Amino acid sequence: MAQPERSDGTVGKALDVLDQVAEFDRPVRFSELLSNSEYPKATLYRLLQTLTHQELVSFDSDRQTYSLGMRLVRLAHSAWQHASLAPIARAQIDALAGDLGETVHLAQLDHGQVLYVDKRNALNPVDMFSQAGKVGPAYCTGVGKAMLAFSPLAQQMQVIAQQSFHGFTPNTLVSADALQRELKDIRTRGYAFDNEEHEAGIICVALPILSQKARVIGGVSVTSTTARHNLVTLAALVPRIQKTVEEIAKEVQIWRFPEQIPASA
Repeated sequence: MAQPERSDGTVGKALDVLDQVAEFDRPVRFSELLSNSEYPKATLYRLLQTLTHQELVSFDSDRQTYSLGMRLVRLAHSAWQHASLAPIARAQIDALAGDLGETVHLAQLDHGQVLYVDKRNALNPVDMFSQAGKVGPAYCTGVGKAMLAFSPLAQQMQVIAQQSFHGFTPNTLVSADALQRELKDIRTRGYAFDNEEHEAGIICVALPILSQKARVIGGVSVTSTTARHNLVTLAALVPRIQKTVEEIAKEVQIWRFPEQIPASA
């Protein structure tokens, strides 16, 4: 397979391979990586050797498998402390989850996807896709749509262009036009819903966290099930969630959390 042209050289290629190892969610053999790789065998092997030497990937010689290395754990912990909203918003997220008894998510936009940076489970937890550290689609999650709706138009269009629009459920928005109409409604009312759009039986209401300059720096959602709530009862929680996002925004200002400025700005 021909190697794609890249402007970020070896570093970009190595990070591609690192992402590929991570996507398996388990130790993976070289043959499995090769079968899904855009790089030739020799290039892939060289990149894996570099990642292994740098302790970003670990190689198990007995099982002949690759997995993420401990250096990544240290880097991830540092990033969580210094570049994530999670430590700043911990107290507010704890209080919100305690008051409402439902699952609370704290998220940020990451290259067209939703990155869940913290989560508090409901008093009666329900198994669902989202976990801290996971990424999800922006177009069919409440917190993703809330952040998108309040993003600058250029960034919004860029993110929409990155969406795959897979129909997870009958309620999933599966076109850019449908999503844009939804985002306009969200911006008007100030909050977003996930109406069983990503997972059947799972619904949520979400609000963006906005800086003093009205830049999106994150989002908060309260997630429940159709057995416990409907969209009307979730909407009734908006004033309490609004209080939380405003408190987080104040903490962000105190800590001078770096705002995420779109690349096009």
